[in-house]
Amino acid sequence: MTPIDEGNLATIEKMWRLEVEAAHTYRLLAQRERDPKRRDILTRLADQEAVHAARWSDRITAGTGRRPDPAHVERGLSWFQRIGDSNVVLNRLEQEETRAEAEYDQLLARLTDPQDRQIAEQAMHEERDHAVILRTLAGGAIPTPRSTLDTILRRERWHVRGTGWIGDAIYGVNDGLGAVFGIVSGMAGYTGGSEVVLAAGLAGTMASALSMGAGAYLASKSEREVYESEVSRERAEIEEDPHEEMLELELFYQLKGFSAEEARSMAERMHKEPKQFLRTLVHEELGLSEETFPTPWRSTLSATLSTAIGGFIPIIPFFFTVGMPAVIASFVISTIAHFAVGASKALVTTRSWWASGAEMTMVGVIEAGITYGLGVALSGYAPAP
Repeated sequence: MTPIDEGNLATIEKMWRLEVEAAHTYRLLAQRERDPKRRDILTRLADQEAVHAARWSDRITAGTGRRPDPAHVERGLSWFQRIGDSNVVLNRLEQEETRAEAEYDQLLARLTDPQDRQIAEQAMHEERDHAVILRTLAGGAIPTPRSTLDTILRRERWHVRGTGWIGDAIYGVNDGLGAVFGIVSGMAGYTGGSEVVLAAGLAGTMASALSMGAGAYLASKSEREVYESEVSRERAEIEEDPHEEMLELELFYQLKGFSAEEARSMAERMHKEPKQFLRTLVHEELGLSEETFPTPWRSTLSATLSTAIGGFIPIIPFFFTVGMPAVIASFVISTIAHFAVGASKALVTTRSWWASGAEMTMVGVIEAGITYGLGVALSGYAPAP
């Protein structure tokens, strides 16, 4: 084996140090990891990095006559790598793996020894794979443009997958009832239950229904647009680097509990069906699936009507009477409606119907008390007619 060129020795020693650091960091993370699937992946990454470090160590020894000591490199790891948040460390490691890939690419342009080039080429390809794996492992906690957008969509009230129009209707009645009950209670306290309460309640019902309908339409439309955008992006990534995308899918399957061999076999089989491969990647990376999309106009209609129904309940008594009798009747039927709506949530949740109903009733009573008290307090500052 030829001696190492002086200009390449410093770079090779640097690559050796980086591989030793990465191997030791992966082992530290694996020791702290509770999920056995993630722990196995981290351990496998540590073993691969240790192999890279050993190859460079052998090359340095053969070319210079001295063997580098990994112990001082491991002792020199920062406190952050030792005790820092695992997901943040993974994110930093991913950046290091990406930089290492670029440095290996530059090193290859200068290396002439065939064995040196073989070591560098294999390490470079595996560093690229490691960056993909780390990006996937850290994707659940490190914000990225994709995960941030998906988080925003998941927070949308009408972006409820799996509940369909029943869930939309329940949440619509809930919002309409809560909002208008608060308006009616406040205005009742302010005016003593005059005809103004009916007008305010109708206006609040209309505003809430239109607002919820518009929100439902925009949320469902945005989800479809995001899905189509992600499909286009994934299609471009598959065309650019199919190996990386297949590795991502393989890792997703491993995290689901499949062995490395099973995951690789499934990913390879899926790769033979381009359309299904594309849809699976989008689903696994973002949790987006075309089959779960609500129809925008159906969501809009369901949200608008259910919100209007919920908002209409507290103002029913004011169509027939005014004053305190109307206020009391509104409180009674609204409280009953709160319990009924809360109990109906059991259709789309795992909670018991009575616990959900009682919770909703308590929220409604507290809301009515606060807004009614606020109305009474403000009535003392009302301008004289």
